Amino acid sequence: AEDESHSGNMSVNDNIQKAVFQLYDAAWGLGIPLLKLAPRLKDGYTSRTFVDRPPGPVDIWFQAASAGEAFLAEAVIRALPDHRPLRILVSTNTRQGMEILERAAEKLAAEKPQLDLSLMFFPFDRPRLMDRVAQHLRPGVMVLLEGEIWPGLLAALRRRQAKVLIINGRMTPKSLKGYRLFPGLWKALAPDRVLAISRDDAERFAALFGREKVEVMHNIKFDGLGRIDPGHESAGKIQRVVPANADFLVFGSVRQEEEAAILKMMTAIADRFADLVVGLFPRHMHRLDAWAHLLTASGRRWCRRTDLEARPAQPGTVVLWDTFGELNAAYSRAKAVFVGGSLAPLGGQNFLEPLAAGVVPVIGPSWENFAWVGEGLFTAGLVRRTQDWRSAAEALTQLLTNPPARDMVQQKAAAYIDERRGGSRQAGRQIMSALGA
Repeated sequence: AEDESHSGNMSVNDNIQKAVFQLYDAAWGLGIPLLKLAPRLKDGYTSRTFVDRPPGPVDIWFQAASAGEAFLAEAVIRALPDHRPLRILVSTNTRQGMEILERAAEKLAAEKPQLDLSLMFFPFDRPRLMDRVAQHLRPGVMVLLEGEIWPGLLAALRRRQAKVLIINGRMTPKSLKGYRLFPGLWKALAPDRVLAISRDDAERFAALFGREKVEVMHNIKFDGLGRIDPGHESAGKIQRVVPANADFLVFGSVRQEEEAAILKMMTAIADRFADLVVGLFPRHMHRLDAWAHLLTASGRRWCRRTDLEARPAQPGTVVLWDTFGELNAAYSRAKAVFVGGSLAPLGGQNFLEPLAAGVVPVIGPSWENFAWVGEGLFTAGLVRRTQDWRSAAEALTQLLTNPPARDMVQQKAAAYIDERRGGSRQAGRQIMSALGA
C-alpha cells in the first residue's frame, strides 16, 4: 500500500510538472512575437528564435548571460587542454556580451587553432524551441555560467542525455526562494554538477539540487585580475584624453537607480577640486542620453569621450564615456574611483578591477554580488565601504587628497588574489571529465 501511495504521488507530481511546462510553453508562444519589439531583444532575434543556426553538433556549449559571464567563458576556454580538437559554441543574451565574445574569438582563433569556435545569441527558452536547439546542437557538455537556470533548456538537454554543469555558480537567497516554489521540477532537471563560488552559494544550490551534486570552487574572476599594462593600447588612449597634470576621478559602472546620488557626489567633490577631470562610465550604454540631460541641467562642464580624439579634456570637465572597453585602463590612470551598483540595493559591480590597477575603490553599502571576496579586503583597508553618497564623497575626497601608493595597493591586493586563483583550471578539468576526456 505504501508503494502504491508513493507511485500515486509520483504520478500526481509528474502531471503537475507536465501542466506547468505546457503553461510555460504557451506563455513563451504568446510572448516571443512581442519580444521582437524590445530594443535589447530584437538585436539577434533570428538567432534567439533559432532561424539562424550555428553549425552543429558541438562538444561544449557555454551560456554566458552578459558581459561578465562572457569574460568567464573566455577564461575557461583558455584553460581547456590544447591536445584535443574541440567544437565549442558560446551563447549570450546581450549585445555587450556578444561584442566581448567576438573579440575573444579572434584572439582564440590565433592562440588555439585546434578549437572550432562559434557564437550565437541565446535562444528563447520556449520548451518546443529548445527541443529543436538541443536536437541540432547535441552538446556533449552544457556549461551554464554563474546562475543561468532555464527549465526549457534543461529539459531538452536531459532528454538527450547531455551532461550539464553550472560553473562559477552563485545564487541569492531571493532566487532560491523563488526556485523552491517548484522543488520537484528542479530536482528532476538538476544539473550533473555545480561548482559554486562560496560555501553559502553551495548551500543554496544543495538545497535545490541535492548536496551530492555541489562543490566549492575558486571564483574564476580572480584569474582575470592582474596589473594593467601601462603600454596597453587602451591605457594609451586614456593618457591622451586626460591631461598629464590633471587629477582623474572615475565613477565606474554607474546604474540608473543611483544616478541622482552620483550627480550629488560629483557636485560636492568638484566644489573642492575645481581642476578635476571626472570620467563617468554608465553601466548600460542606453543611459548615455539621460546622463547628457542630467549633466546639462546641472550646469556642469561636460563632453562625450568621442569628442576627445584630437584633444584632451579641459580641467573641471566631466567626460561621459560613450565608448566600450576602456574602463580598466581608466582605473589604471585614476587617482580615486567609485564603483557603482552599490548606492542603491543592486548588489554592486566589480570593485576588484580598480584594486588590481592599484587604486583603493570606494563603494556604497550594497555589495551582495561580491560577498564571495570576503571581508578581508575591507579590514585591510583595500576597499572603502560607505553608507550613502555623502560618506562616499568624503572618502573620495580623502583619497584624492592623500592616495595610498599604487604599488603598495597592488602588492597587497595581489597577495590576497593569488591565494584565490585557479578557478579556470578547476572548471576546465571538470568539463573535460564530463566530456569523457
